[in-house]
Amino acid sequence: MITNANDLHLVYFVDILQSLKFVGIKRMQFAKKSLGVGAALILLSQGVGAAERPKTMDEMWKIIEAQQVQLEAMKKTLEAVKPETHKTAPDETQAEVKELKHKTNVLTEVVETLRTALVIPEAKEYKSSYGLGPAASKVYQVDQGLSIGGYGEVNFQSFVADKGDSKNNADFERLVLYVGYKFNDWLVFNSETEFEHASTGQEGSVGVELATLDFLLDPMFNIRAGMVLMPMGFVNQIHEPPFFFGNNRPEVERAIIPSTWREVGAGVFGEVVPDLSYTMYAVTGLKASEFSSSGIRSGRQKGSKAINEDMAFVGRIDYAPSSMPGLTIGASTYLGNSGQGEIAGTDVFTQLYEAHIEWKYRGLEFRTLGSWGFIEDADLVSAANGSTVGSANYGVYTEIGYDVLPLILPNTTQYFAPFFRYEKIDTLASVANGYQDDLSKEQDIYQVGFNYKPIPQVVIKADYRNRNTKAGTKPDEFNIGFGFIF
Repeated sequence: MITNANDLHLVYFVDILQSLKFVGIKRMQFAKKSLGVGAALILLSQGVGAAERPKTMDEMWKIIEAQQVQLEAMKKTLEAVKPETHKTAPDETQAEVKELKHKTNVLTEVVETLRTALVIPEAKEYKSSYGLGPAASKVYQVDQGLSIGGYGEVNFQSFVADKGDSKNNADFERLVLYVGYKFNDWLVFNSETEFEHASTGQEGSVGVELATLDFLLDPMFNIRAGMVLMPMGFVNQIHEPPFFFGNNRPEVERAIIPSTWREVGAGVFGEVVPDLSYTMYAVTGLKASEFSSSGIRSGRQKGSKAINEDMAFVGRIDYAPSSMPGLTIGASTYLGNSGQGEIAGTDVFTQLYEAHIEWKYRGLEFRTLGSWGFIEDADLVSAANGSTVGSANYGVYTEIGYDVLPLILPNTTQYFAPFFRYEKIDTLASVANGYQDDLSKEQDIYQVGFNYKPIPQVVIKADYRNRNTKAGTKPDEFNIGFGFIF
């Protein structure tokens, strides 16, 4: 029975918390809101003015603790009412006891739910956002503040027969830390710092691969500036180990598209329509004085005191029809001068084009990609560099894998996918007059293996790779390793 204003406030508190519980109070964002509402109502029931309401989470915790004391008092009151009294008490007393039991049970349950929600944060879904990998996308899912993620991968490589001077090896290939900060709903900082090969000695290094400010203005139009990843291919933007087959990234996306490829720049991205997305940047250009017979990879400036005499444009478009979930069709292009004022008589206009298709259907994963590059005045570049630089290069690959575990264990959450990949690559597809082709740069690569994920964030990989060139066969290799994201 409601006898005074305090009881009325308490009933309101119970009703509101019950409603919040039924709409998903276990989610952290709702728990925080409900905590504030509940705290305010508790204070009202105690006659506290608005000026004295809690301003910090610590104050709210104190209110929760005080409410638990009240709950204990309610229980003692109930215990003091003997069962015999229930039988002989007036209807009014029995009604009060029943109401008190109801309030105690509901408040106890809701307080425990709030405590759990505050201690155990809401699990975030691993998904890609704005062209970045799932771990790098964590910052876009928080309400505000700091976000930390990362990934790593370890590989063991053994050469099989005719290995020549090649030696079996083990490599902690990379450990990467993502740190992001969400200032508000429309301004986000994101970064990726990579530690390669476990040391800064020998071939190891530490580098910033991503450091951007995103201005999230509208789904159709957003701005990004800083150290940006070139939006080309599959791997350059999403290069975390659980999301590509094999221990090594495809050679096409290393030699032709020089992943991981990043430069200082700025641009825009968004969705023209819900199924059609785009990205466009203006960036510092490549450095042609570092080009070689192995391609443009060494010409990346990586934002390290980059010469900016010549800039470049890079753009990408992807179509993912909602009528065919899992299908993505896209293309990208890079255009810009690479001379940087270092090679007399030419600006070294450099072009790179890429097209790709990806299809994920149930357990099936299929990818195919082709990329073609052209370098102007390759003869002048070759003469300046003392190395034959191709005027044209290309690479194509296709791969297919299938998660077979659901066929054996229909309710499993684990993943086991055998895969096959074929690549054809030539960094000297065409050379300038007077320069000799290097037949070892044209390769056919066959690879088979599997990816096993005991949980989505951890992958164990094994694969066998066979390489053939027109200059002879390179040693086959067996690779085994593991990777993770968090």
